[in-house]
Amino acid sequence: MVVVSPKRNRLAERREATRLEILDAAWEVARQDSLAGLTLRQVADRVGMQPPSLYSHFASKNAIYDAMFEQAWRNLLEQVPSWIEQLPNPPRARLIKVAELYFDFAVADLARHQLMNVNIIPNFEPSPQAYAASLEAYSMMRTYLPLSDQDDIDIYTALVSGLGAQQLANDPGGQRWRRLIPRVMTMFADDLGLPRNEPSPPESS
Repeated sequence: MVVVSPKRNRLAERREATRLEILDAAWEVARQDSLAGLTLRQVADRVGMQPPSLYSHFASKNAIYDAMFEQAWRNLLEQVPSWIEQLPNPPRARLIKVAELYFDFAVADLARHQLMNVNIIPNFEPSPQAYAASLEAYSMMRTYLPLSDQDDIDIYTALVSGLGAQQLANDPGGQRWRRLIPRVMTMFADDLGLPRNEPSPPESS
């Protein structure tokens, strides 16, 4: 039997490659200058296009932001399997570990953190498709953390994001706010009423 391979849509592949190149350029501009100050001319210059040519790939600058927003959250979701492998069993230890993992992800890229967690772009609101990636990440907290109430999830994310924002603003590249994570999560765990991790009893001689 002869197996016929499906024909490649080379035009679609080239368009997708160009879209990704534009997004890479947009991230470079955001990291070098600022996220809110990004201009289509800056992006176009980096990919060797005239600014109007970008509109054949993205309908507007906000459409570029939208694709960047989804890409950022998809990037986080790609990290989750390796994070899950590192999770300890005790619930308090899990709160701390996930906070540390997300904190490190956040502070590694200021522009990405701002787009994901800070409303600094006037008139930008992610599309339902882009926002779905963030909702998927949020839903995982109910699965892997001792959190089920929405208020508890909101407090947890506010604490972790707030620590990351402080680190980025006041001690980039340092540990000043990261080292506070165990203390903050312990207070939060106390508020949740989670059992404390008791030390193992000494072995009898």
